[in-house]
Amino acid sequence: MRLVSLMSNNYFNFKQFTVRQDNCAMKVCTDACLFGAFVANLPDAAVDCLDIGTGTGLLSLMLTQKNGSVIINAFEIDTGAAEQARENFAASPWANRLQAINEDILTLAPDPLIAPDKQKAVSKKYDLIICNPPFFEDNLRSPDEAINKARHDSALTLVELLHIVDIHLTANGSFAVLLPYLRVDYFIEEAAKVDLHLNKQILVKQSPKHNFFRGILFFSRTEKETERIEIAIKEEADEYTAAFKEALKDYYLYL
Repeated sequence: MRLVSLMSNNYFNFKQFTVRQDNCAMKVCTDACLFGAFVANLPDAAVDCLDIGTGTGLLSLMLTQKNGSVIINAFEIDTGAAEQARENFAASPWANRLQAINEDILTLAPDPLIAPDKQKAVSKKYDLIICNPPFFEDNLRSPDEAINKARHDSALTLVELLHIVDIHLTANGSFAVLLPYLRVDYFIEEAAKVDLHLNKQILVKQSPKHNFFRGILFFSRTEKETERIEIAIKEEADEYTAAFKEALKDYYLYL
């Protein structure tokens, strides 16, 4: 299962920003923080970024902290979560570069995904698209529909996500996604069908003795040899690994 929230309170303090999370179904969690840290360190600076399913706005905040020119449109279908992201963005040092948009990202996709009368004009292309998409589509559903939208693919399937990315990614752009490990191979195969090629793969395990539970994947239109990395979050002694500390040192208060 997904790692528990890093804090049971309604907020989480990072070094340069605070994430409030009382109105979000999915809270700040370790694997999402790790994903955000790797995304923020992409070597090619992006100007226009699309964050699909932003939730609290965590990924956008992490990316903006490290990249002084990036401007982010952060889509969130859940009204409470979108308002929470707006609050977190407004309280950050980068409020002028962050916009939370309370809309279904599928309204920006042409047929065959949605009815023509519900579509909007496709007018925006992005240098970078990031997404921590719905997880656990094969697991039991929660009685809380907000959690279902956040965890399951009932609101956005992986194929629909790739369709959106294909439409909105620039020719030289990058796409980054965080997935359950069991969905990694399937997603790579589906991505290839829309000419998105795996450039980097980071497989994550909770400790050296555990199996992989997450995959962080980076795609582009360019086909090249895939860089492959493995990382454990904690040592067997329950201390963060050196690799994890290096990735999160600019964000976590006590690293």
